[in-house]
Amino acid sequence: MSFEDILERVREALNGEPRVGFDENAIQMDYEGGGILTLEGEVADIVAKKLALERAAAVQGVSAIVDRLRVTPASRDGDGLIRDHVRDALLQEPAFQDIGLRVHTERETEVVRDPPLACGSIEVRVANGVVTLDGEVPSLSHKRLAGVLAWWVPGSRDVVNGLGVDPPEEDNEGEIADAVRLVLEKDPFVNVSQIRISVRNGVVTLSGYVPAEAEREMAECDAWYVFGVDEVINAIEIGR
Repeated sequence: MSFEDILERVREALNGEPRVGFDENAIQMDYEGGGILTLEGEVADIVAKKLALERAAAVQGVSAIVDRLRVTPASRDGDGLIRDHVRDALLQEPAFQDIGLRVHTERETEVVRDPPLACGSIEVRVANGVVTLDGEVPSLSHKRLAGVLAWWVPGSRDVVNGLGVDPPEEDNEGEIADAVRLVLEKDPFVNVSQIRISVRNGVVTLSGYVPAEAEREMAECDAWYVFGVDEVINAIEIGR
């Protein structure tokens, strides 16, 4: 296939998924050859971003994607304010109390927390609304929770979660399910007590009951934020 044939198939794939909300003026595509596709632009939310990446990756001829898609933020905050909010979210989370925390600006590095018996360290950078997390944490659950907390910051447009895990852990469906449940428990707007979570091949299925549609949508959005989740099936019902 020619480069244009591959790009046309990607367009068709994105157009075929209503939740992506594909707009050629908002999403630019570039195929460099060798199977490398670049997607760049702004999409409505995390659902549109992840689905765009998944649908494009499934197109024949695409073997890798350079992800430059950004999410429209809840507020257009400056990098400094976003950095402060991410710092505060990580600082206030009890799960990170024994993990060092450093925040980088263009001019300096602020050592926010340096516990004497640290079991890891998180480095925070923000540029153009994109939060980058580097360093090492003691588990995949810590890595995933840190990423979601960064996503929850109102001005965040993307989160690049480069945290390593030491000692290394093998990922699995149970680990992802546990992480999704942890995130839902952290969300004050979601009552997870009647929500069931199952994971298969990176696809999370949510079922059970919540009292309102807004809570149902919030639970789904939270699951999409979790690192390693490729798709979410929301089978939660409104009821008891």
